[in-house]
Amino acid sequence: MKTIDVKLIEQTVAQLCIDANRILPCDMKARLDEAAENERSELGREVIGDIIENYKQAEMLNIPVCQDTGMTVVFAELGQEVAIAGGLLEQAINNGVAKGYTEGYLRCSVVADPLKNRVNTNNNTPAVIHISITEGDSLKLTVAPKGAGSENMSAIKMLTPAADKKDVADFVVDTIIKAGSNPCPPIVVGVGIGGNFEKAAYLAKKALCRSTDMRNPDKYYAEMENEILERINKSGIGPQGFGGTVTAMAVNIETYPTHIASLPVAVNVGCHATRHKTAVL
Repeated sequence: MKTIDVKLIEQTVAQLCIDANRILPCDMKARLDEAAENERSELGREVIGDIIENYKQAEMLNIPVCQDTGMTVVFAELGQEVAIAGGLLEQAINNGVAKGYTEGYLRCSVVADPLKNRVNTNNNTPAVIHISITEGDSLKLTVAPKGAGSENMSAIKMLTPAADKKDVADFVVDTIIKAGSNPCPPIVVGVGIGGNFEKAAYLAKKALCRSTDMRNPDKYYAEMENEILERINKSGIGPQGFGGTVTAMAVNIETYPTHIASLPVAVNVGCHATRHKTAVL
């Protein structure tokens, strides 16, 4: 049995919050470079060039890539041979988020009540935490700050089992077309298919944390990812909505078994700064 102290978890989460907001993942940098090369619109290329310069400056100056440093989503994969010492895992994660956002001078955007008074908590907590139990003696932590501009363009639909591949693709593409320039394209599209209402949304969120270098291991869904990406890029929305041929840089699909009478589909939209950072303790 391996013991991990909550203080180490707090410090790790704090640093992940800072790093995720200041440094884009390598695969996202590669997708932006490709977008600059593939975009046919002159204005679109200029926009992508500005986006690339922005992330380079953020990394060099040690400042956030985007002023919206997001609501913090944390995926914690806890090995069943791990014991958490000194406190509760969930509290340790929230303490780490608070530390990272306040000491890292990241914008705090979480309000304590969603409707009644919307008073800022001033430390970006609570985070949205997903804990899963896995094999082994390690704790894998993935921090994914999610800005509201792209999050607000996300959608879920409960299709019937009579729906086919085209119906699912139509829903995804229609969601992105309706979003237009709002999610700050070029975007990454996370799609969750299956499970139930909340599982589909979870899958779509998790899909945004999968490297855009990777296609779904199932050939059927890998082909579907490419087909949807091609359709989205034919929409003409383009970088930042100014028109062009690169509206999305990747479509990531995750699936899960579902009920015989149901076919949930969720779309979670990630902006050009789709951020996430992982550490293993």
